[in-house]
Amino acid sequence: MITWLGSCLQYKWQKTLGNYIAVAGSDSSVKIFDRHGQRKNELNLPGRCVGMDWDKDGDILAVISDKSSSVYLWDANVNKTSQIDSGMRDQMSFILWSKAGPLLAVGTNKGNLLIYNQQTSRKIPVLGKHTKRITCGCWSSQNLLALGSEDCSVTISNQEGDTVRQTSVRSDPADVQFSVMKTDERSSPGESTVSVAVGKKTLFLFNLNDPDNPIELAFQQRYGHIISYRWYGDGYILIGFSQGYFVVISTHIREIGQELFQAHNHKDSLTSVAISSALNKAASCGDNSIKIHDLSELKEMDAIVNLEDETQGLDQLSWTDDGQLLAVSTQRGALHVFLTRLPILGHSCGTRLAYLTSLLEVTVSNRVEGEAPVAVAVEVEPNFIAVGPYHVAVGMNNRAWFYALGDSGVCVCVFTEFVSVFCVSDVFFEHQVWREGGGVLSVSVILTCVQTRLFPDGDRKEHIVSHALTNDFLFYGTDSGVIVCILVEDWQMLNEYRHPVGIKKVFPDPNGTRLAFIDDKSDGFLLSPVNDSHVEIPSFSPTITGVLWETWPSDKGVFVSFDDDKVYTYAMHKNTIYGPRVVFVGSTKLPFSHKPLLLYNGELTCQTQSGKTSSVALSTHTFLTHTHSPGAHTYTPEELGKQLTQALMLKRFPEAWELCKVLGGPAGWAEMGRSCLIHMEVELAVRVFRMSGNVGMVMSLQGIKGIEDRRSLLAGHLAMFLNDYNLAQDLYLESSCPNTALEVTHTDTDTDGH
Repeated sequence: MITWLGSCLQYKWQKTLGNYIAVAGSDSSVKIFDRHGQRKNELNLPGRCVGMDWDKDGDILAVISDKSSSVYLWDANVNKTSQIDSGMRDQMSFILWSKAGPLLAVGTNKGNLLIYNQQTSRKIPVLGKHTKRITCGCWSSQNLLALGSEDCSVTISNQEGDTVRQTSVRSDPADVQFSVMKTDERSSPGESTVSVAVGKKTLFLFNLNDPDNPIELAFQQRYGHIISYRWYGDGYILIGFSQGYFVVISTHIREIGQELFQAHNHKDSLTSVAISSALNKAASCGDNSIKIHDLSELKEMDAIVNLEDETQGLDQLSWTDDGQLLAVSTQRGALHVFLTRLPILGHSCGTRLAYLTSLLEVTVSNRVEGEAPVAVAVEVEPNFIAVGPYHVAVGMNNRAWFYALGDSGVCVCVFTEFVSVFCVSDVFFEHQVWREGGGVLSVSVILTCVQTRLFPDGDRKEHIVSHALTNDFLFYGTDSGVIVCILVEDWQMLNEYRHPVGIKKVFPDPNGTRLAFIDDKSDGFLLSPVNDSHVEIPSFSPTITGVLWETWPSDKGVFVSFDDDKVYTYAMHKNTIYGPRVVFVGSTKLPFSHKPLLLYNGELTCQTQSGKTSSVALSTHTFLTHTHSPGAHTYTPEELGKQLTQALMLKRFPEAWELCKVLGGPAGWAEMGRSCLIHMEVELAVRVFRMSGNVGMVMSLQGIKGIEDRRSLLAGHLAMFLNDYNLAQDLYLESSCPNTALEVTHTDTDTDGH
C-alpha cells in the first residue's frame, strides 16, 4: 500500500508490461514504483501534476504540470527524464498518447492542441481547436483524435490536427471513448463510434459514418449520475452509477440501450468501474469494497474484496493490461495493489511440489509425506521453477537462483546464468544452449553445480527440443527423432532410439524404465528404453501439453496426459497374452485454469491462478472414493459394474475383488476372471473362478501352473481358455512346444463355465 494522506491520487499503470505504476498526489511530484512497491524514480515538477500517460509500448511516461509549459518524459528503459517545450502559453489540461503510433496529444485550458511525434520530434500546434478547456479525449486505432471540451462540443481530428467531424452536446462532455457500435448494415472497418458521457446524465453515441443521427441514451434517475463506463465484447457497455448501480447495455441497433444486466453492487456509492479483457472480468468499487464479475456470467460474483480500514471510501480502479494486478486508490490518498492472477508456474519431484504463491514467493510442499509447506522468498519474479529432493530453483530468462531445502529452513545455494532448469535427485539442473533463430543446440547437466557435461557429444547436428531427468537417467529428444538415455552416474549413453519424425516432448516415469513422448505429428508413444520396444498411445488428443506418471508406489504403469480442458488416464499393461499394450481408461474434466502438477493414487494436485493448489479426483478412479463395507452406501449394480471395469483396467485387483464380493453375482467374478487370464495372473485366476464355482476352469488352470514358457506356451493356453483360438495357435507356434498348435480344439471350457 502507498499513501499520500489527505488527497485523491492520480495513477497510471505502464501499458503492455505493467512493470511500473506512476502515482501523483497533492505535492509537486510523480513517483514511479515497480510492481513490487519499490520506488524506481521520482519526477519533481514545478507544480501539481494535472495529467500523465504511458505510450503504447510502455516505454515513455509523459507528464504535464499546472505551472509549466513543458512536457516531462521519463524513459523506463534507461531510467532518465527529459523535457520538451510545448510552446503553449496557457496552462495545459490534458495529455494522451496514441494507441497506434508515437503521437502525443496535449490540450490546454483555452482549447488549444499540440500533437507531438516522439519519433520525429515534430510538433503540430493547433490553436483554437476548442474555445474552452479541453477536458477529455481518446485516440482511435486509426489515429483519429476525439476531444471533449467545456465549450460543450466534441471534435474529431486526424493526426495532422485537422478537424474531420464536430458535434455539439447538451452539457459538459466527459470520458470520451472510441469503439464500434453494432448495426444491421456492414460497418466500415475501424472504430467508427465516439461515445461521451454528457453532463453525467446521458450517454451520447456519435457514429462518424452517420453524423446526422447521433443517439443519446438516458437512464433511470434512481441510478444516480454516470461515474464511468467501459466498452467490451461485441458492442456492449458497462456503466457505473453514483448510487452504487452496475449496469450493462447493448449497442446492437435492434436492442440499443437495452439493459442486459443490472446489480446494486454498492449500498451507498460507486466510484469506478474497470474491465480486464485478459481475464474477461469486470470490477466495480464503492463504499469500502471491490466486487469482481466474470463477463461471461455477470450474475455470478467472482470475488469480493473488503478494505475495512478505508472508512472514507474508495476512488479509482485500474487493471494492468495482462490482468495480473488490480490497483485501487482511496479518498484519503492511499493506493492498494492486489494480485488478481498469478502465472501458473510449478514443478514436481516425486511427491514434492514447488509452485508460485506470490510474485516473489515459491511454496515447497509434500502433502503425501506429511511435510509442512515451506515458503521461499525469491530474488526475482520467475518465469520457471524446478524442485529436487534437496533444492528448489527459480529463474528468469537466462539467470537462476538456487535454494537449499533443509530442516533449519531455506538458504540461498548459488546463482548462475542458464536457460531452463529441471531439478531432480542428485543432478542439479540442465542448461540449454540456444541457437540463433530459436531451438536448442545442446543440453549441459551440472552435478551439484560443480561438474558440467555437455550433450550431445561430438559433431552431431541435431537440435535438442526436450529433456528430462530422473534419479538415475537423463533423457533428451531431438528434432531429427532421436531419443537418448544417459546414465548420470558415469555419463555414459545407455540407449539411443530413432523415431521416424521429430520429437516434441519426453516424459520418463519416476524410475526411468518407461518414457512417454510426443512427436511432431502430435501422436503419443510409450517407449521402453531397455529394448526400444514402443507402442502408440491410443485416443491421444493432438492438443495434449503434458504427461504425468502415477507416483503411488503400488500403481506403476499408470499415467495421464492432459490439455487445457481434460485429463486422460492410461494404463501400461506390460505382461498380457497380447503382449505389451497401453489401454485408454477414460477422461476427466479439468476445472478452468488448472495445471496438473502431481498424480498420486488417482488424485491430481493442480496449480491455480490464485497461487494455491487444488485436488481433482480422476473419474477413472471412482472405485477409490467409496467404501464398499456393509451399510456404508448403497450403489446401483451399474455403478458397481463401472467401478469394477475401472479397477480391472488399472490392474487394481484387490479393489476389484472387494467389488465382486459386493456385486455378489457370477457376472462380476467372470469379468475379473477374464481379466486375470489376459494378464496371466494364474494363481489369482484360480481363486476367482473358485469363488464363481467354475470347477472346470479351476482344474484347467491348475493343470498349467508349472509352465515356465510364460510368453508363448502359457499365454497360448490362456488365449485358448478365452476362446481366442487364432491367437492361441500363433502363440503355440512361437512356443517351446509348437506341436501344441495341432491340438487346438473349439470345445474347451470357457470363462463363464459353459
